[in-house]
Amino acid sequence: MSPLEERIGYKFRNSLFLAEALTHPSLGHETQRHHFDNQRLEFLGDAVLQLVITEHLFQHFGAEAEGQLTKLRSRLVSRETLKTYAAALDLGRYLLMGRGEEASGGRERTSTLTDAFEALIGALYLDGGLDTARKFILVQARSDLEQIAEEPVDVNPKGDLQELLQSISPRSPVYQLITQSGPEHEKTFVVQAVWEGIVLGQGSGRSKKQAETAAALEAMKLKRWKTLG
Repeated sequence: MSPLEERIGYKFRNSLFLAEALTHPSLGHETQRHHFDNQRLEFLGDAVLQLVITEHLFQHFGAEAEGQLTKLRSRLVSRETLKTYAAALDLGRYLLMGRGEEASGGRERTSTLTDAFEALIGALYLDGGLDTARKFILVQARSDLEQIAEEPVDVNPKGDLQELLQSISPRSPVYQLITQSGPEHEKTFVVQAVWEGIVLGQGSGRSKKQAETAAALEAMKLKRWKTLG
């Protein structure tokens, strides 16, 4: 396996896909020879990335409207985010590029790194299929996905729930820990949201905060406070 294959934990069956993903357009321009480059794979990889992230958000944020999901997706696929993922893989060092491009800082340029990251996704998709590409994307984005589960941008179910309930009663919802299980480094917490004696919703997560967010999401979906009426 090449060093990059070891980093991503995948061995390409067709190494040409990987070579194409790592070839910057400047190489062909500088040598005045026909070289394949990663622009077509970038086009494909961008579409696969959008699909995988959209699918994940659709499955895990079932109570959110289209506009909120769009904002979350934009955060996860932004060029700055993708540059961070590419830098974590040290992707710049593996790129094939013209000497002029390299001398001008091409290996650290945001556009170069994000294009290469998307091209790598495209190569993984062609070589191993959608499941392989999905696994790679979700592994790279794991910390960001966990963070938005706890503190999503423009998605604040706990705040929204409290504001809504306080328009009915001065009491705020209370979050009660039901169970916690698993080893210390990988605990699972289960929490329920209770208000006026009603269990509004229940949620689980890797932290109490994440479980409370999930409970509030379920409460907003079930709307059990309407039984008071």
